[in-house]
Amino acid sequence: MTVQALIQWHVETAPHSGVWNMALDEALLEAVADSSASHAGFVRMYEWETATVSLGYFQGMDDFRRSERLAHLPVVRRLSGGGAILHHHELTYSVALPATHPVARDPVRLYRLMHDVIIQRLVECGFETALRGEDLKSPTEAFLCFIRGDRHDILCRGCKVVGSAQRRRRGAVLQHGSLILRASPFAPDIPGLLDLMPGALPAGFAELLGQSLAAACGPAESIPQWPDDILAACRLEEQPQARSAVS
Repeated sequence: MTVQALIQWHVETAPHSGVWNMALDEALLEAVADSSASHAGFVRMYEWETATVSLGYFQGMDDFRRSERLAHLPVVRRLSGGGAILHHHELTYSVALPATHPVARDPVRLYRLMHDVIIQRLVECGFETALRGEDLKSPTEAFLCFIRGDRHDILCRGCKVVGSAQRRRRGAVLQHGSLILRASPFAPDIPGLLDLMPGALPAGFAELLGQSLAAACGPAESIPQWPDDILAACRLEEQPQARSAVS
């Protein structure tokens, strides 16, 4: 009798460096892209140990270096495209699914699936959030992602509080996104959820959201830590990630 593999989800209790965070996301994508493995998928909830800028995969360093407010901060490069993100007071998620998963071939469906879950959980906590529903057109694209406008964005009182991006590899897909909780002093013009509405997220919200995101993808199980092969792959990814961050 064949035992069905489960989506594995994990909430990291300690924040990590930007290099580690991006290397681990890449290790998760590579694991589900490996056709010889039997991973059903992964969901990860994590935070950042210090304010860090992640550049979209195709962004150059010039705009980053020209920013007086950001140029002194640590910088990493994401696998996904889009604008730069200042990760500071936020909760970050990632989901990695193999090519065999029903939503892996449909990027719009995956965005909608994950963002609908996030909206549902935030509304249950008393936060008025909804999808933007349409793209914002601009003759020039802003450097920072949260100043841009995509139809999949989650808004609170007209301001973008969740943005996500994807990367595909051999049919597998990684989607990761940021829930801005409070404005960073390095980008005070980008408010967070708790700046826009009074209140607080309940204790254990990261666990609730991680479990909900995983369950939306299929039968799931919580794991106390990442498997050894994932951590070993992450350590291998750290060095190229560190090099790409400064090139």
